[in-house]
Amino acid sequence: HFKNSINDFCEKVADIDTSINNIDATKENAPDELLTYLDDLDLVFQSLGRLDFPEEFDYLEPIADEAGTYMTEAVKSYHEAYQDDSYHAPTADYASQNYSRAYKRVQIILDFLQGKTPDDADLTIEYTE
Repeated sequence: HFKNSINDFCEKVADIDTSINNIDATKENAPDELLTYLDDLDLVFQSLGRLDFPEEFDYLEPIADEAGTYMTEAVKSYHEAYQDDSYHAPTADYASQNYSRAYKRVQIILDFLQGKTPDDADLTIEYTE
């Protein structure tokens, strides 16, 4: 069940990512379309945070929660960046940083689930015997 949930999460993220990449930036409604997909992405990331990880991966649950928190902050900031039919670059930059942090945490989770230890993760892991 857990593995299916993780696979489902990855598929949904990939689908939304494809949709975002296929937005025609020349269209007037491009920002609205982007924000709608980002709202969907936030919901998917929240579902990851609600997942009950198996006992051997319990230590990943806080990282999943962090991923959701960063994505929520990113999406909120993207909405603010596109407010009032304008584009506020510093807010979008802040959003982009949080977006990256969210994805980095997902990558860390996926690496651990595949038995790899991410070498770029600033993590301290306590192993219990």
